[in-house]
Amino acid sequence: MKHGKQRGRKWFSWLPLSLLLLLSGCSENIVVLNPKGPVAKEQYDLIMWSIGFMLFIIVVVFALFAAVLIRYREKPENADYEPPDEEGNTLLEIVWTAIPVIIVAALAIPTVKSTFALEKPPRHDVKPLTIHVTSANWKWIFSYPEQNIETVNYVNIPEDVPVKFKLTSAGPMNSFWVPELGGQKYAMDGMETQLILQADHPGSYMGRSANFSGKQFAHMEFEVVAQTQDEFDKWVKEVQQTAPKLNKEKYGEILKPGLVGRMTFSNTHLEWVDHAKQNSHHGDDEKRNDRHGDMESDHYKH
Repeated sequence: MKHGKQRGRKWFSWLPLSLLLLLSGCSENIVVLNPKGPVAKEQYDLIMWSIGFMLFIIVVVFALFAAVLIRYREKPENADYEPPDEEGNTLLEIVWTAIPVIIVAALAIPTVKSTFALEKPPRHDVKPLTIHVTSANWKWIFSYPEQNIETVNYVNIPEDVPVKFKLTSAGPMNSFWVPELGGQKYAMDGMETQLILQADHPGSYMGRSANFSGKQFAHMEFEVVAQTQDEFDKWVKEVQQTAPKLNKEKYGEILKPGLVGRMTFSNTHLEWVDHAKQNSHHGDDEKRNDRHGDMESDHYKH
């Protein structure tokens, strides 16, 4: 019996070390806590404030809990003590009602302020770069309307320049997320949402879908490559001069469910379809259905 207790204590003594090793091994993968842009930094500060404030509440609650246990525990000298009847205490009721209100306000006010602030570009002295993002099963399509180029499963951006991503979908709803640059936002068929991000330094940042969309969801990743302005301009010119043209047939193949590699084109699918508009890519089907309905009507008339 003693041997069993000793073994249990031995395993219990290893528990803190095991937790420490586990956390240290996961720290490299928590990219959301490794901000590389002003948007991600704003959200990181909000996360740290929330965690710190909640830890403070936990410490206060446990300290009060311990103080009450020690001070008001049963002792031989008060074993026969009977507390007086209390019908209510206005002061205490106000206090324990006000405390949750203060806690919610302390968390909500910074969150609301950050949420509205992040809807605007971090810099106002630089024109944002606009990139249309179209999600499909299971790939990401990036269209540069001003540069008239398009990429699949990767996107290049200049450093220190706000990028306005206009998000939509050519299929099920997905969630566009680059953890090191900022939070996620949904991409939905027939509508457009916007997400503004910025990279402070050149580098490679992995993006992914944060919304389950089928069996290949886990492979729905893309790379964001932040470059210097000169490198970005050089890449744009190279793509415009050397990349093949995208046509409707090729674009239709890309939209088919499945995985594809990286692709680059010297034009965009925005020339003939904008998935952010209601029923924009269902036009051909609707025309065929209308023609079929007219034929059926004529048939019944005869």
